[in-house]
Amino acid sequence: MTDSVTTRAKDKSQDFVPPYPFRYEQMPPVWQLIGMAKKNFLSIWGIDDFQSRLRSRKVFSRELVICNRPDVVREAFQKNHSALQRKSPQMRHALEPLLGDGLFVSDTDTWAKRRKVVAPIIHGSRVPGFAPIMVDTIIEKRDEWTAKPDGSEIDALEEMAHLTAEIISRTIFGRNLGANYASEVVEGFTDYQRHIDQVDLISMFGLPEWLPRFRGRSIRKSRERILGVLDQIIDSYATQKEAGETSVIGGLLEARDDNGEPLSRDAIRNEAAVIFMAGHETTANTLAWAWYLLSQSAPTAAKLHAEIDQVLGDRAPTFADVAKLPYTRAVIEETLRLYPPVPILAREAMEDTEIGGKHIPKGSLVMVVPWLMHRNPVLWVKPDVFWPERFIQKSKRPNKYGYVPFSIGPRICAGLQFGMTEAILSLAILARKFAPALKPGIDVQPVARLTLRPGADLPMILQKRAV
Repeated sequence: MTDSVTTRAKDKSQDFVPPYPFRYEQMPPVWQLIGMAKKNFLSIWGIDDFQSRLRSRKVFSRELVICNRPDVVREAFQKNHSALQRKSPQMRHALEPLLGDGLFVSDTDTWAKRRKVVAPIIHGSRVPGFAPIMVDTIIEKRDEWTAKPDGSEIDALEEMAHLTAEIISRTIFGRNLGANYASEVVEGFTDYQRHIDQVDLISMFGLPEWLPRFRGRSIRKSRERILGVLDQIIDSYATQKEAGETSVIGGLLEARDDNGEPLSRDAIRNEAAVIFMAGHETTANTLAWAWYLLSQSAPTAAKLHAEIDQVLGDRAPTFADVAKLPYTRAVIEETLRLYPPVPILAREAMEDTEIGGKHIPKGSLVMVVPWLMHRNPVLWVKPDVFWPERFIQKSKRPNKYGYVPFSIGPRICAGLQFGMTEAILSLAILARKFAPALKPGIDVQPVARLTLRPGADLPMILQKRAV
């Protein structure tokens, strides 16, 4: 009995609860919440929001409905897909300058036709072919870190953004083109996210959809920076093809719809922008958060290192090794649970519908909020604790409608397997040689604008492992 109590006490003492914003018992007025949301979407939730199943509230002229259990999430995003397939006005207007009618923000016929063309290009069945390029690119980052003196300071968020952008560049846009353009896109999207509006007040007040949204000079400059790079890549595809290279951008250029028609030039650029944004930004944030979490949980880091050392030794991994690294995967899955890259999935009802017996009028905003559901104490043991072990036992894996870091239903992320493979390989290769430590005195806090980041940067100290 004494040994059992001691073991539980020891386990409890090792629990690491990473940072999250204050949770209200009594909610502030709506106008105050809107001001807070403009700075950080994660700061507007109360204790009851995490524990609820289905909640609704009126914000100006809009009905907001929050689905926070697997049954109502399934009903909203799977069963009622046709009525709830449209992204929220805020998301559409925030990303339209950059993505146009790209797959991430389009709906109805445009979305259906584009998904049919684009999805096969980044389908999971293609990932084994992408894996060697991923490995080569990650090894270059490892060697770059190795060349630095032990104890060097890095910005882990920026480092991971450049790594994942380079991987996307080489796999999607042609292996020999990536290094020239990755930095431009990373920095451009960081600036874009920093300046874009986070709350669409025009739609919240029920004003006409066609009213123009103000776009400042910074937004236009960031947009031109990103799209200018994509234009150059697309224009250079003919040269790539003549040189014998193949790339996914070539798949977009050569794709045909059911009528045998190619995608327009704008559509190709829009989809390239979607792939780049989704492919580098979300995985970069996940990896940055993983490095932070590991730096704060020595037992977890030790288990991760033991698995990587045992499975890989000193050799480079292959795609086949991904399945042999269950704890590494669990670390990524737990990171995605605690810090989902897109923490709010919001849809606009295109017609009257019903969820959980509740009438949902046309124009309502229906939200599945991974940030809430992934920390719902009804669904998760120790919901705020970093505990990758919860993903190891297959018999106790979460309901697929209760764990949605890549969304769920027909609009689930087409690059899910690409992103998971990229993250697992990155962690395995880099953690084999390094155990980055958080720079002393740094206060890490989650901030969500378009995506969820650990603030503006993540200063860490490179520590080389003795292996």
